[in-house]
Amino acid sequence: MTIHGDHPFLPPESERSPVRRLRGRLPSPVGLWTTQYEGKRAGLTVSSMLVADGEPGYVIGLIDPDSDLWETLRKARTSVVSLLGGPHQQLADAFGYVAPAPGGPFRMIDWTETEFGPAPVGVSTWAGCRLVSADPPEVGWALQVQLEIVQVELAADEIPTLIHRRGRYTAF
Repeated sequence: MTIHGDHPFLPPESERSPVRRLRGRLPSPVGLWTTQYEGKRAGLTVSSMLVADGEPGYVIGLIDPDSDLWETLRKARTSVVSLLGGPHQQLADAFGYVAPAPGGPFRMIDWTETEFGPAPVGVSTWAGCRLVSADPPEVGWALQVQLEIVQVELAADEIPTLIHRRGRYTAF
């Protein structure tokens, strides 16, 4: 048996989608979108997102239409959008469904219940949001979900922000 640095199930780079490769070269913030409806929690790591300033402001994200997050968000119509920091890589992977989370990813850390859904304890920035439309447009293989920002919580910015680029994390 030989151990090597390549991923055993990943096609060679030359055979991957050029659009996906382009997207992978853009540094993206690592966000965690969480929601809750009738006692059921759902969350998803989202790096394809942006914040639009204005009165009100908006968070716009590309969400998998088959995700538990979308199913629950569509019913709840509220969400917490948290920006993860350097210490949250395992949490990001668990909510991104690329790492195991025995008992589910919500058991990995403590949570604060808010009117918008569960907010992770220990993050420096999160926004409480309301879903703009339960029928968002499809963009590529995702839904372009728009959330109106209702509340923003900004703590001391002592934790470096987690960034994702080319399949790897970095913090700054």
